[in-house]
Amino acid sequence: MANPGYEAGERAAEFIGAPVHRVPLTKSYGHDVKAMLAAGGSGAGVFYVCNPNNPTGTLTAREDIEYLVKNKPAGSIVMVDEAYIHFSDAKRCTDMVAAGKDVIVLRTFSKIYGMAGLRAGAAFGRPDLLSKMLGFGTGYTPSTGMVGASVSLSVKDLVPQRKKYTQDVREGVFSWMTQKGYSFVPSVSNKFMVDVKRPAREVIASMAKQNVYVGRAWPIWPTQVRVTVGTREEMEKFKSAFERVMA
Repeated sequence: MANPGYEAGERAAEFIGAPVHRVPLTKSYGHDVKAMLAAGGSGAGVFYVCNPNNPTGTLTAREDIEYLVKNKPAGSIVMVDEAYIHFSDAKRCTDMVAAGKDVIVLRTFSKIYGMAGLRAGAAFGRPDLLSKMLGFGTGYTPSTGMVGASVSLSVKDLVPQRKKYTQDVREGVFSWMTQKGYSFVPSVSNKFMVDVKRPAREVIASMAKQNVYVGRAWPIWPTQVRVTVGTREEMEKFKSAFERVMA
């Protein structure tokens, strides 16, 4: 898995006693698939690719994912987490599933659909791969989640509208941060990492005192915090609080 990356997969692996190999991102903030292949060796079970990545909001090139799928050890699975894919223009990987590859694609209604509390999502993969997952969950989705997901899918302009709104707000914040000289990782998602040049926990605590709550830090990047892109009004409050804290 990437480092920094989304931690749920590694926690699940550690819970069952499976080794976890954390591989730093490339200089362009993509998954270093060749380093992942080298780290996993011939016994790797799952190569986890979050695309766009959490927490950086950056993309891994489609050709790199294809290289990983082509060169992985026999029997291993490439799991592509597309939780944030709706915010980007990146090509989806469901065609790899349709082609019968050793690929599982994950999607969720938690992000652009705004249903994080209802836990509705989907996994796409060959039946034999999906069957391996059944022993690790209930196999059911709450009825409230199913209703919310079904209604969301019927609103055809929901995704493009929210994608455009998030993009406009995000790029506005990036423009402001560039003018102010702050260092951040360019993102295509609804979040980004900003380097605060000192222990991230100090800034997180200082922001909270102003009732502005930013995300956690990752050990490999101890001076960076993750910022979620909210509404225009919320991001104006973020900018005011962040400028005071950084001063």
